[in-house]
Amino acid sequence: MLPALESLRAQLADGRLHAATLLASCVERIGDGTGEGERVFPHGPSPAAAAQAAASDALRRYGVAGPLSGIPVSVKDLFDVQGEVTRAGSRILPERAATRDAVAIGRLRAAGAVFVGRTNMTEFAYSGLGINPHFGTPANPFNRSAARIPGGSSSGAAVSVTDGMAAAAIGSDTGGSCRIPAALCGLAGFKPTAARIPVEGAVPLSPSYDSIGSIAPSVASCAVLDSIMAGDTEPGAFVPHSLRGVRLAIPTSIVLDDMDVRVAAAFERAIARLTAAGAIVREVSFDSWQHLSTLGQHGGLVAAEAWAWHVGLIKRHAGEYDPRVISRIRLGSEHSTADYLRNRALRAQLCRQADDEMRPFDAIVCPTVPIVAPRMADLEEEPAYTATNRLLLRNPSIANMLDLCAVSIPCHEPDQAPVGLMLMGRCMSDRQLLAISMGAEPVVRPQ
Repeated sequence: MLPALESLRAQLADGRLHAATLLASCVERIGDGTGEGERVFPHGPSPAAAAQAAASDALRRYGVAGPLSGIPVSVKDLFDVQGEVTRAGSRILPERAATRDAVAIGRLRAAGAVFVGRTNMTEFAYSGLGINPHFGTPANPFNRSAARIPGGSSSGAAVSVTDGMAAAAIGSDTGGSCRIPAALCGLAGFKPTAARIPVEGAVPLSPSYDSIGSIAPSVASCAVLDSIMAGDTEPGAFVPHSLRGVRLAIPTSIVLDDMDVRVAAAFERAIARLTAAGAIVREVSFDSWQHLSTLGQHGGLVAAEAWAWHVGLIKRHAGEYDPRVISRIRLGSEHSTADYLRNRALRAQLCRQADDEMRPFDAIVCPTVPIVAPRMADLEEEPAYTATNRLLLRNPSIANMLDLCAVSIPCHEPDQAPVGLMLMGRCMSDRQLLAISMGAEPVVRPQ
């Protein structure tokens, strides 16, 4: 893994490191036939990356540098990057190069980021496991010989960071697609409030829930990327929040069910450390959460909106989809217009109720996912695939359904299977949540 963005930016600024050299190290790792590069970047490094890095070095010699100048960033394959083909982890979209960047990608480009390449993902972002039958599935960095899942849908994004193929990764998050792979691979992952970053130029899954997030070695790195993509005037101007007096709520329903013993131990240890650092932790039952299962019936808004986008493609290319993805999309055909409108209204009501219930707290804290990464071989058949997918999506999807922001931080011990601790904040409290998470990170994450 490369150093966090803060360190790389300092090394590039004082000349200890050059963008071209940094990119070359990433490309070397991608090309290592014994590694995961072929599955992380199935279409190889970006042909424009070398020119971007050279331009960054040239501009820096003249004193011109942005907040991400020379930083190698990977891009999930559902974002448009000018001059490159967007495939969304599938083989059915037209092989047509984008004529312009997605809004978030354009902001990163303006900040000086070097786009290493397009990362593999679950087809059309519709699974939390990260498995892709078309281009292969990158193996989780933990106990790699066991071939564990990386988590999804931003699977290649996470492994690009753990394996030093990029300093940070841009992904999408509709039900946990940044936070799940971050948790399973031992990284920080951030999902902003959906409206914070424009989604124009990204292949949609569910416009109601889609958000643009990041995966990186540290929360501070995620904060820099988020700030730039959101168009903040002071990108990365974050100071860790002291934990003394911070009010944290542990939900008593849903998120603590069916925990693996390793996750339970890591979570208990993290809560003890947060409490020792001065946080005020209280167990709470949120009434709004009791209706989330109704909102998710038959795939909920996600399936309905996915079906609306895919129905034409399915008529022409049904046999070319991942069968486990198309089956979930087809659930949306069971929704009537009345069902969809009722779900939209229920969601708006629950978002308002949840916001009121969260007012007494600075954040909610719980395990990001209740299990450690399982082996791919154990998920090849039903019902294991579907049951594990639902379990991984269960906790993180709450933030998407209730329009919250959320961070996943590693909280496992060194040399143990990665476990993520999730902090969720109220709608549009992103900067406060990131500051609190930066304060919590050194307390709970492995040293």
